[in-house]
Amino acid sequence: MPTDLPRRKRATIHDVAVESGVSRGTVSRVVNGEKYVSAEARIAIEAAIIKVGYVPNSAARSLVLQRSLAIGFLVHEPHSLFVEDPNIGNILLGANQTLSLADYQMVSLIIDTERDTERVARYLSGGFVDGVIVVSARENDPLTRLIERLGLPATFVGHPPDLRQLPFVGINNRGSARAITNQLVATGRKRIGMVAPAMDRDSGSDRMAGFRDALGDRFDPALVASVPFYSFSSGLAGMRELLQRDPLIDGVFAAADSVAAGAVEALREAGRRIPEDVGIVGFDDSSWALRTQPPLSTVHQPATELGEAAARSVLSQLRGEEPNLAGIILDSPVVWRASA
Repeated sequence: MPTDLPRRKRATIHDVAVESGVSRGTVSRVVNGEKYVSAEARIAIEAAIIKVGYVPNSAARSLVLQRSLAIGFLVHEPHSLFVEDPNIGNILLGANQTLSLADYQMVSLIIDTERDTERVARYLSGGFVDGVIVVSARENDPLTRLIERLGLPATFVGHPPDLRQLPFVGINNRGSARAITNQLVATGRKRIGMVAPAMDRDSGSDRMAGFRDALGDRFDPALVASVPFYSFSSGLAGMRELLQRDPLIDGVFAAADSVAAGAVEALREAGRRIPEDVGIVGFDDSSWALRTQPPLSTVHQPATELGEAAARSVLSQLRGEEPNLAGIILDSPVVWRASA
């Protein structure tokens, strides 16, 4: 006996037009999101689409619009950190939600090696995406220069110093780092150090600058441990280093919650109580902040909202609107908990 089920014929714009009683051109304008369609016709067309089961042909639509209907989500981080860092995940989810509502597909592009950079450069040059959201770009990054040369609609999450004429969204990393360090100082700590990740990125260097602002003449470069990544393992190694340099350290600003969680583990290894012996604060207000015991005092980074804002910025450029080169800065208040 034959087992293959007959394939259902795909509904077309013609079917929608017949069912709704309007022209194919009017149906096409509704499907493509164009204006100048009466409310009555639009209601009839939307009802007909549901009844006949019409699904737009994305490939055909891309050919007509001469667009891929895809946006790249480009992350300059190791593969392991892409999974570990909840901020990246929340930025991604915020961007994807906004792009999905606009019927755009998001394509994840992770830069971990020089080969990745070359591969992604070829991909962007091939016109496979209409725009790109860039996360964690470093200064002098070749992909930033390529995006400029291509004139590709783009928005950066963060603000590398050499960004030039490209739009960005972000937070005031320096001001927020200064604010939480000031609150740490106000608890009476005398020997305050910092585990400082990602100094090759604007977020890392700006948080270091805010830490120095708050301490002023009390800043001691010997109490700064630079580490490569916003990761638990970096925080563990950095805190161990600080304890070797000064066993009497009694306050720590770890410039990411994942880093702070690693630092908490190192303090426990050394028999130091939190907050009785050492007060510690983080940055991000991510899920890491609530995993530690006690919960971390931190800075709230609106990661989901950053992704949404970046996506809206790219979409506005695709509509022909001028980008906001002054940048979009979102609020990042201190969230005070029991760790300090």
